[in-house]
Amino acid sequence: MGVRISKALAILRHFSVVVLVMMGMLSFSCYSKCEFRAIFNFGDSNTDTAQALGLPFLSPYLLSIGSDYRHGANYATLASTVLLPNTSLFVSGLSPFALPIQLNQMKAFKARVDEFHSSGQKGTNLPSPDIFGKSIYTFYIGQNDFTSNLASAGIGGVQQYLPQVVAQIAATIKELYALGGRTFFVLNLAPIGCYPAFLVELPHGSSDLDAHGCMISYNNAVVEYNKLLNDTMAQTRASLHNANLIYVDTHSVLLELFRHPKNHGLKYGTRACCGHGGGEYNFDPRVFCGSSKEINGSLLTASACNDPSNYVSWDGIHATEAANKLITWAIINGSYFDPPFSLNQHCDLQPIG
Repeated sequence: MGVRISKALAILRHFSVVVLVMMGMLSFSCYSKCEFRAIFNFGDSNTDTAQALGLPFLSPYLLSIGSDYRHGANYATLASTVLLPNTSLFVSGLSPFALPIQLNQMKAFKARVDEFHSSGQKGTNLPSPDIFGKSIYTFYIGQNDFTSNLASAGIGGVQQYLPQVVAQIAATIKELYALGGRTFFVLNLAPIGCYPAFLVELPHGSSDLDAHGCMISYNNAVVEYNKLLNDTMAQTRASLHNANLIYVDTHSVLLELFRHPKNHGLKYGTRACCGHGGGEYNFDPRVFCGSSKEINGSLLTASACNDPSNYVSWDGIHATEAANKLITWAIINGSYFDPPFSLNQHCDLQPIG
């Protein structure tokens, strides 16, 4: 196809799907109880901040001015990968802030917290040193490792290095455990075969589409990766004493929304709200959501629909706010956690606005 999907990911600006799925749900008011005092998030552009945890939105680690890190930090950046990229941002479109870099940022942050409090200083935007054992560490990363070379290398080529991806996630969790972390949520990969952007950009034939318009081969490859991820998390869990390592099945929730949007109060599954071209997918890789570009003498503009609450997909790759809320509530009831984990036994859950 010749289109670098990773560059599409680097350009798209609407961050979605619920990594801080837990974030909106913890409350830190004096009238509520919660065992968790912070969230530290590692991820890519799929990261979103839901309201239901009652926590303040996380400050990006790279934004120093006006940041408040007392309830955690967000290390996620656009187009981040688990594995270190082999080329620069300008060549691949992939972020230089891969998971190993995000981990190093976390280590530097903890060292800063420890140093600050050991010096007796007060009045800071930093947390207390004991917060690291009372936090949730969330991971929603790996989609760019999976998709950035998918069009050129094919499913078989990508699958060759996916074991390295899950091994890196496991190694990162072990290092965070050594720093004092005890509760980890690892979200699996979404069904990319249903995403409008990939339906346009990835090579496939009509026989590869299921009854819901999703690409069978690519979704099957994601299922295989998710099994590998879950198995690796199970092995890692066995080596961590007195810790919660939870595999979060966001894939199943999103797949249900893509396949049966009308069953959940939506109308469109595999069609983007914000895009250009109309038609079945309303996605044009030449012009991304919110932008305009002159092509062959004509100005093309990718604009938002008037009814985003009817869509699963916002811009071809990320979910709408309406879909995010459905995903959040589906997950927090606990049925998509492996092993089972009841958030409301640990915290008072708050409504999402």
